[in-house]
Amino acid sequence: MKVCDILRVKGNTLYTTTPDDPLARAVEVMSERDIGSLVVIEHGDLVGMLTFREVIQALVRNGGSVGTMLVRSAMDDAPLTCTLETDMDEVRRMMLNRHARYMPVMDKRMLMGVVSFYDVAKAVVDSQNFENKLLKAYIRDWPEQNQSV
Repeated sequence: MKVCDILRVKGNTLYTTTPDDPLARAVEVMSERDIGSLVVIEHGDLVGMLTFREVIQALVRNGGSVGTMLVRSAMDDAPLTCTLETDMDEVRRMMLNRHARYMPVMDKRMLMGVVSFYDVAKAVVDSQNFENKLLKAYIRDWPEQNQSV
């Protein structure tokens, strides 16, 4: 299974912000949309990711308030990325190694979507459920297929 398979099912709705947007507004959007991340775009290019992890770290650095902070001061400016053709096992490994919960999907310099750790886990579970159904059907039908005439 590849990343493109997840995006095909999930869809590719993207929520973005810019580095110069107020951090308070970005947090508000994340809360309103019930999402855990925003892709940070500047002049059409991916320049970072903002997740609740970065927001919490910024809050701690700033005494519990976002005040007038900008997204630029909180975002991860070197986010982990993958491509549409990246294998899911590789995505899982990359996300686990970096403790990343969200990963932008790129096609050269074009942002195609974002996969979350939840998306990856769901794809694995769905794939295993499908395989289990196939195996159960095979076992159920096996005696019929192997009867002597």
